[in-house]
Amino acid sequence: MSPAEEGRDGGFDLRALLTARGAERYELHARHLNHQLPRMLRTIGFDKVYERAEGAHFWDAEGNDHLDMLAGFGVMGLGRHHPVVRRALHDVLDAQLADLTRFDCQPLPGLLAEKLLSYSPHLDRVFFGNSGTEAVETALKFARYATGRPRVLYCDHAFHGLTAGSLSVNGEGGFRDGFAPLLPDTRVALGDLAALERELKRGDVAAFVVEPIQGKGVLAAPPGFLLAAQELLHRHKALLIADEVQTGLGRTGDFYAYQHEPGVEPDLVCVAKALSGGYVPVGATLGKDWIFKKVYSSMDRVLVHSASFGSNAQAMAAGLAVLSVMEDEHLVARARATGDLLRGRLAAMVDEYELLHEVRGRGLMIGIEFGRPSSLGLRSRWTMLQAARKGLFAQMVVVPLLQRHRILTQVSGDHLEVIKLIPPLVLDEEDVDRFVGAFREVMDDAHGGSALMWDFGRTLVKQAVAAR
Repeated sequence: MSPAEEGRDGGFDLRALLTARGAERYELHARHLNHQLPRMLRTIGFDKVYERAEGAHFWDAEGNDHLDMLAGFGVMGLGRHHPVVRRALHDVLDAQLADLTRFDCQPLPGLLAEKLLSYSPHLDRVFFGNSGTEAVETALKFARYATGRPRVLYCDHAFHGLTAGSLSVNGEGGFRDGFAPLLPDTRVALGDLAALERELKRGDVAAFVVEPIQGKGVLAAPPGFLLAAQELLHRHKALLIADEVQTGLGRTGDFYAYQHEPGVEPDLVCVAKALSGGYVPVGATLGKDWIFKKVYSSMDRVLVHSASFGSNAQAMAAGLAVLSVMEDEHLVARARATGDLLRGRLAAMVDEYELLHEVRGRGLMIGIEFGRPSSLGLRSRWTMLQAARKGLFAQMVVVPLLQRHRILTQVSGDHLEVIKLIPPLVLDEEDVDRFVGAFREVMDDAHGGSALMWDFGRTLVKQAVAAR
């Protein structure tokens, strides 16, 4: 009898449990977890029941196919349930490794570190944790210790995580409110070299942490900014930290987004999300040899920074499988080509629709920004929404994309009229056709004065006013 069969005889049957109680999902969340999540989902009609997923698609309880343009906030880089990653996880479980003994050196972490470092040969060592925010926390700690300085600079509108340290370099006030005091770090505008240099001259800056393309708003660092920032930082003996948690592993058409700018070689790089294969949480902080050797300077300090589940066999196996799939299926090049196709077709609509302001991004990280229309009728409706709460028009687009066209997207941030597209890297041309066609229909409705769409807008206005 296999271990799985023994476990089933012992009384636990996962499939039976889901069959018996899966329909309670929203009630269970409302009762025991974040009660605002089911409330929000019901308000905008997103309270779906999804049963199955594969690649860039998932299916609801009625068997309807949905196109995933969100990829679990970027986690599902390979799409859902890639067979190679699944097989790797089955293999590592069946191997029954002596994992996490804490007093040995297993091969899988070393192999994954070796493979990751091959994509950034100027870096030397890796620390494995369990999430993106943990990867950032590691970089902040290492930078402070290695330089002996207390302060880290970050950008307006940055998102680096929600634990206390990474929250201190989060540039969005909505996430920070009510959690003070945080670490004494300092905000600068993305692209503002003068502000960066001004802060560096104070002599207490350990590092500058930056997303090469910000997730909030899909705003890229201006051309030449990262290289110039790197030169400034090194001149003042400070470090450059690249947060590639969302942009890394092919998302932008390069393995890392910072590689789009020749000569940029960050001292520390943070990755997570897609490295998991969508299965096992994993985060990694890559860095230069001298930084690691300064942190782990003696045997007394061997555990000065560690993670209980860091380097676990399942996460390492998933990461190795992900990198293998990326190479075998040429996903970096595919993301670049498919992203160019999608972005180009959407950008061609800007001149057709006055509510459509700009399409930007790189690879399969695309921002669609809406703006104030010129015609009187549309302008009055736009003004109504803006007076209630900025960002409601983008939400008006997101909702019919899901409800009418079964395409899942997201508004790029609070109070932003921007939709962000971060689909799985396995997106194909047929998926692009489907999204572009659906988006065009929604834009036609908005510009044609569709009563259904603008009535929903008025509902959102009422909800926004009531929430104040």
